[in-house]
Formats: sequence, structure tokens, C-alpha cells
Amino acid sequence: MLGKELKKAREEAGLSQEKLGFEAEIDRSYVSLLENDHKSPTLDVLFRICDALKIPASEFIARVEKTRGAKGAGRAAKQRR
Repeated sequence: MLGKELKKAREEAGLSQEKLGFEAEIDRSYVSLLENDHKSPTLDVLFRICDALKIPASEFIARVEKTRGAKGAGRAAKQRR
């Protein structure tokens, strides 16, 4: 979920993985791992990524929550059956 939103935000910002990594002071391969949901960022890294994307961390988290909420609603319905 976070990875999908990260990739979407990066592409909207017109940044390559390499450029985002440079701006956020993380390795490009780590950006790839994040985008593919193989790793989760620390709060420090998340804030640096959001700074590089020029979006508030709260906005980015809201996007992730919205995506998660849509998937969570389907799970909740299944659990009620």
C-alpha cells in the first residue's frame, strides 16, 4: 500500500528513483524496495522522502490510509459474514 502511493507520488513529482534517492539521501535500490513493499521506511526516512517530493508527510500518510481503508473495508465485510 505504501509502496504504490510512493511510486505514484514520485511519478507525479516527475522524479526518477535515482533522483528521489539523491534528494532524500537514500539509495536508489532502497527506493525500489519501498515501492515494491519489500521494506518499510523509518519515520526519518519517510519525512526525507516527503520533503524531496515536496508534499507534507501528513498528506502522504492520508493517501496511504485512503488506499488501506478501501482494502480494509472489503476485509471487514468478509469478517462480518
